[in-house]
Amino acid sequence: MPDNQRYLALDVFRGMTVCFMIIVNSPGSWHLAYAPLLHAKWHGFTPTDLVFPSFLFAVGNAMAFVMPKYEALGADIFWRKTIKRTFVIFLLGYLMYWFPFIREAQAGGLELKPFAETRILGVLQRIALCYFFASIVLYFGSKNFSIWFCIIALLSYWIFSYAYGDPNDPYSMVGNYGLKLDLILFCENHLYHGEGISFDPEGLWSTLPSIVNVIVGYWVGDYIRKNKSSYESIATLLIAGVVFIFAALVWDMSFPINKKLWTSSFVLLVGGISLALLALFYYIIDVLGYIKWSFFFRVIGMNSILIYMSGHFINWEYTTNAFFKWLGQLIGDPFNAVALAICFVVVKWAFLYFMYRKKVFLRV
Repeated sequence: MPDNQRYLALDVFRGMTVCFMIIVNSPGSWHLAYAPLLHAKWHGFTPTDLVFPSFLFAVGNAMAFVMPKYEALGADIFWRKTIKRTFVIFLLGYLMYWFPFIREAQAGGLELKPFAETRILGVLQRIALCYFFASIVLYFGSKNFSIWFCIIALLSYWIFSYAYGDPNDPYSMVGNYGLKLDLILFCENHLYHGEGISFDPEGLWSTLPSIVNVIVGYWVGDYIRKNKSSYESIATLLIAGVVFIFAALVWDMSFPINKKLWTSSFVLLVGGISLALLALFYYIIDVLGYIKWSFFFRVIGMNSILIYMSGHFINWEYTTNAFFKWLGQLIGDPFNAVALAICFVVVKWAFLYFMYRKKVFLRV
């Protein structure tokens, strides 16, 4: 099986993940948003909660095709490339929250937006940290070591969250151990405030179990790299996905599935779903040979970081509403939010297609 087809399936998986991210982040009006396109309020799971962990899974899957090259080039090259990529991704994430860097001063004129009021952690920052630590585990450790790391990470996260959280409700937004740690390390002004309080869903403590999503993605990519696409290999991946999901549902009874806390049961659930979905894409693309349909998602997947960051620099809402707002009004609530979100996808895809034709890709 040629490597380009392996990357094709990965690009499709990543592209569909980012496509869904655009849909859930572009409802037109949040109070009219379609319920399945919202995150779970706290405990529980919606399809929207799958977006971010699926991207982490895709990061790990891509690493399975890169890591053998690093092993051949040596540790110096590994450290150089890994540290550089981690730094750039983390910096891009931080600069997005700091942008536009200046604000109107109370005394008039403009002033530099203070560092003390800028969120430090976030989505790209978590991707950077997960990539960094997963790379170290996978490069210097054996496969068995990575398995034990994942088991210990998930169990430790559960034990510490229960032992050091609020005795009355250790898994609440205000009582979880991760919030206590983030407040000590970063202070309130450096945290996310979209939940009504200083609470960061991409906090430092919950980064530990999210590393497992990357490593599971690596395992799947490594398995596919070493095994030919066949009904047997696809079935193996699907069975593994079902086992993950079953284990997550069992664990949910004592450690609730929660995306904002990134609980261990959540890791297993989204890992199992991502595993099954990617196996399905490999089956469709590599076994059945259906490729043409994938072009739409490949265009998005090949420039995923660019389209994610573009929302901080381009007023997509203005562009989309100017052309397509009438469509949402025609359909009516609550499906107008879905229609508008799809319009966002169309407009952003046209932008990415232009970049694709010009061979402009943002890679780090």
